[in-house]
Amino acid sequence: MHMTCAQTRDWMGTFLPLISETPDDRHLVIAPPFTAISTLADVGAGSRVEISSQNVHWEGHGAYTGEISPAMLQEHGVRYAIVGHSEPRKYFSESDEQINHRARSAQAHDLIPIVCVGESDEQRSRGEAERVIRRQVEQGLEGLDPQRLVVAYEPIWAIGTGKTCESAEANRICGLIRSWVGSPDLIIQYGGSVKPANIDELMGMSDIDGVLVGGASLDPEGFARIANYKKG
Repeated sequence: MHMTCAQTRDWMGTFLPLISETPDDRHLVIAPPFTAISTLADVGAGSRVEISSQNVHWEGHGAYTGEISPAMLQEHGVRYAIVGHSEPRKYFSESDEQINHRARSAQAHDLIPIVCVGESDEQRSRGEAERVIRRQVEQGLEGLDPQRLVVAYEPIWAIGTGKTCESAEANRICGLIRSWVGSPDLIIQYGGSVKPANIDELMGMSDIDGVLVGGASLDPEGFARIANYKKG
């Protein structure tokens, strides 16, 4: 819940020149608040920036106050939809079943869902991380086409805390997710205190295909450095 429309316009004005030479093999996707999607689409028209929503509902229309449908998003050029982020899971008690409905709806309407999975600090300390993540993967991804899907591993304990999951451990979990889904071409991101200081190391890992960036994206210069990570 950051950035008004005016702030989004200013942010893009700084960011776009900084990605003019970003390698073509990198996909740059920004997920603004719903109110700023149209502004971002207007300012970013003709650029390489693609747009994601921060959520999407599983119905096309109806009495679902506060929700947003795939068609409403597509009208503004949205191509991706984040579902299952740790904050809706935590604050609104979203279940894996609901997340799966959202992801299926996204794919049915030609949106690419970015499905987030990850464990809490308490779950990891009890040795339950793999069990929890596997349940989220099996229930949240049921019936989805892995060719039109992004999975983001975001350990909850590393989000906004300054703590970062060690690159090797993040890579191990991403590898497990890939094996559980059974699709070697599945795109898997890591999310959790990603910043300019650790992006090069993270992107040097074998099973990390990209990153889901939170707080560090609010600084357009820092986010551009992440987009322009250096391959080792």
